[in-house]
Amino acid sequence: MMQLTFLGATGTVTGSKYLLKSGDKRILVDCGLFQGLKQLRLKNWAELPINPKEIDVVVLTHAHIDHSGYLPLLVKNGFSGKVYCSEATRDLCAVLLPDSAYLQEEEAEYANRRGFSKHQPALPLYTQEDAMSALKLITPVNYEQDVDLGDGLTLRLTPNGHILGSAFVRIHNQHTSVLFSGDIGRPNDILMRAPKAIKQADYLLLESTYGNRLHEKDDPQVKLAAVINKTVKRKGVVVIPVFAVGRAQELLYYIYLLKSSGAIAHDIPVYLNSPMAVDATEIFTHHHHEHRLTPEQCHALNQTARMVNSVDESRRLNQAHGPMIILSASGMASGGRVVHHLKAFAPKSNNTILFVGFQAAGTRGAAMLDGAESVKIHGEYVPIRANVELISNLSAHADYSEILDWLSGFETPPKKTFIVHGEPVAADAMRHHIEEKMHWKVVMPEYLQTVTLD
Repeated sequence: MMQLTFLGATGTVTGSKYLLKSGDKRILVDCGLFQGLKQLRLKNWAELPINPKEIDVVVLTHAHIDHSGYLPLLVKNGFSGKVYCSEATRDLCAVLLPDSAYLQEEEAEYANRRGFSKHQPALPLYTQEDAMSALKLITPVNYEQDVDLGDGLTLRLTPNGHILGSAFVRIHNQHTSVLFSGDIGRPNDILMRAPKAIKQADYLLLESTYGNRLHEKDDPQVKLAAVINKTVKRKGVVVIPVFAVGRAQELLYYIYLLKSSGAIAHDIPVYLNSPMAVDATEIFTHHHHEHRLTPEQCHALNQTARMVNSVDESRRLNQAHGPMIILSASGMASGGRVVHHLKAFAPKSNNTILFVGFQAAGTRGAAMLDGAESVKIHGEYVPIRANVELISNLSAHADYSEILDWLSGFETPPKKTFIVHGEPVAADAMRHHIEEKMHWKVVMPEYLQTVTLD
């Protein structure tokens, strides 16, 4: 008998954490930070309902911070077991986790220096030292390799096409199997290979980020070219908040294609202002067997933008004039260097802020797309006079139709399918689609709910 407790990603797209108990074993699948709304972010500071010292193993579906970013805090609070993930996820975590810690340290230092924090002193959730301690526990495993977790439990990772290194996680014993979908990629992504088919699982935890939406069928290159060309005509700056892993590389490749075809001017300056994205692009090139690009195309991708590493160069960009394109993390404008670019360029009407991925409730990205006249950055309200645009079909998440197509690969229905990693309306829509089309038994778990898996 297994027990499953939902410690995150219920009623929200962030904070993925699932505790699986089997006999004396305690396995945490995903270890992500909550992001977005303040009441969600406060959960990062709350005590877990289980002592981290009692967790035997952590398994990561992929490296995005909402799936891996709590790991340094777990280690800080006493976890000392193995962390299993794919090799590429290990390499990406080596970039993302120290960066996450650095940003938190930087935010705390900035808040203390400027005096806008309600806490005296403001403290980071964890430090870069905590992140490095967490990285020492990571043990990479190959895809489609059975890993003995002890007590009769076996782990297997299968590629799911979301980002580099992302995987379906299957844990099973002699009687029961549980499949954690992580974030499911798209079948025809320009960079990533399609998610592998899964034939059987007794229980399924299924993401629902786009459970109520279909991606547009239009070619995203066409809209990207239009947005860039209109902004260039105004001598403006296109600021693109990007996720350092996945979207940054995809946007660079699209810009390379647009310049090569003449759809946009070849001499438009392009800057990738995210040391983390620069490193992730190098990792992307190294793991060429996981994606669709040739080594030559990877080289072209690397040459598309000027890589901005120093803080001084980043600051100088804010004093520069368009036309130019700046890609900078983070994708939801929740932190990092992109917020400084927003402070510089969002108040000017000739500029464009272009979003290219899902924007969780409570983030600056969601507020700007909803038409906010200003957003709060570093304790100050910044007016939004720039054009705010969205290209929705660049998302790395499968929409509900693509997920249903993937589910059709199951030879027998799971006993139960738990809908997770979606905001309430999207998650409920995903439930409805599965019940209507697949006639499966679907459950909407709640935060901290525990269920028994027979």
